[in-house]
Amino acid sequence: MQQKKDAPLRSDAQRNRERILEVALTELTRCADVPLSVIARKAGVGQGTFYRNFPKRESLVLEIYRHEMQQVADAATELIRTHEPDRALREWMDHLARFAMTKAGLADAIRQATSTPDGPAKPGHTPLTTATETLLRANEEAGTIRPGVTADDFILAIAGLWQLDPHDDWQPRAARLLDLVMDGLRAGAPGGAGPGSGGTTEKPRSEDA
Repeated sequence: MQQKKDAPLRSDAQRNRERILEVALTELTRCADVPLSVIARKAGVGQGTFYRNFPKRESLVLEIYRHEMQQVADAATELIRTHEPDRALREWMDHLARFAMTKAGLADAIRQATSTPDGPAKPGHTPLTTATETLLRANEEAGTIRPGVTADDFILAIAGLWQLDPHDDWQPRAARLLDLVMDGLRAGAPGGAGPGSGGTTEKPRSEDA
């Protein structure tokens, strides 16, 4: 019986935490110095609840970064499950572009959070690297991209994302860049896919014919 009573509290606590992260992402993107009390108020939580979750500004900023990165990494698994490999890869690139803009928007806040000598380090990119490898290997096995492309190759190829201004009209430029990268990955694919061979259009499945 005790577990049933506690379950709603755990659920409420999780919702509070997610709400804090959602509001903090918006507010810190606007201003790296926004008072934590403002974030708590807009998230609809009390000071005690806020500081139980995030005792320091640094812990909040880095948790936002980790959370957003993990969301992108997790999306790769779902896309592979529900889409053809090349469609999954191209759609995941859009997730990655949004994360890049989030990171750019949080740049000042992240810099402040990690600037002290004994402060926390910025989280590594292992989840994104793993997700990239998963998508690349699925496409290589399907013959939809050229063989031998590594996660490092891919990250270098999309490096232009980090040059876009998150406060500008970045979506069309990101889409064009990622389409070009996808065309390059398709060039030389054993399956015969290449530039102009269909873009992100998903091939019909035989059972749908």
